[in-house]
Amino acid sequence: MTRSPGQANAAAVAAFFDVDNTIVRGASAYHIARGLQQRGYFRWRDIAHFGWEQAKYTLFGESREQLDELRDEALGVIKGWSAAEMAQVGEEVYDEVLELRIYPGTKAIIDEHRAQGHQVWLVTASPVEIGRVIARRLGATGALGTVAEQKDGHYTGRLVGDFLHKEKKAAAVRQLAEDQVLDLERSFAYGDSVNDGPMLEAVGNPCAINPDAKLRALAVERGWPIEEFRKRRKNGRRGVVKASVTGTVWAGIAVARGVRGAVRGVTGLTKSDDAVDPAHAGDARSL
Repeated sequence: MTRSPGQANAAAVAAFFDVDNTIVRGASAYHIARGLQQRGYFRWRDIAHFGWEQAKYTLFGESREQLDELRDEALGVIKGWSAAEMAQVGEEVYDEVLELRIYPGTKAIIDEHRAQGHQVWLVTASPVEIGRVIARRLGATGALGTVAEQKDGHYTGRLVGDFLHKEKKAAAVRQLAEDQVLDLERSFAYGDSVNDGPMLEAVGNPCAINPDAKLRALAVERGWPIEEFRKRRKNGRRGVVKASVTGTVWAGIAVARGVRGAVRGVTGLTKSDDAVDPAHAGDARSL
């Protein structure tokens, strides 16, 4: 659809933000998964696996293979769960964990866009429920994310549409612009991964935030602004590794407890069996 010059001038401006490592430090879905484990929805072996995937994500960034694997596993795990309960856990985990992991620099950019009257949309490969919680808490307009099919208020284990990743993010942004009459040439987009590249290229004002090596190279090549909000030590890479190892150690603690319980003859895992010891809540929050 082609708009006339008058229509283009009347179109709204929007800012599109990736979530993980752009707004929230780390993978937001991992922290939701950990919150679910603490409430008895996951077994210790599940959260140990998620912990390992989080460590790989922090060290090496996301990959299509990793995301596909996690998608299939997650859909299988949540099949039959109540969508309302999932949303409630998301609200609680935001208060307990995610709020503390918001990058102040990114939050300032979001606030600036809101002050200018721009629409602010979060665009994430994570479940749309997570995106909506974060968007609402940050005062954003809304969120686009991967949609899990529901029937009678429960997840079916299937997706509605595509996994919102890479080119699919850009396609979702263009469709939203059509629906909301947004001027993409005057709009903004922010992301941390080269996989956000198509979304950044869809707008007139792209910006890399906390970019991985490939996105940094692309941004330099295209002359895009780069914002760095991660706290870096002089040996910055070592700091990243340390954070990842911390996450893996936490997962190892969960595994060790599970093995210890099995040795004591615990063969059936229940919500109370899998709950994280409150004494280690601080360890979880430090990731």
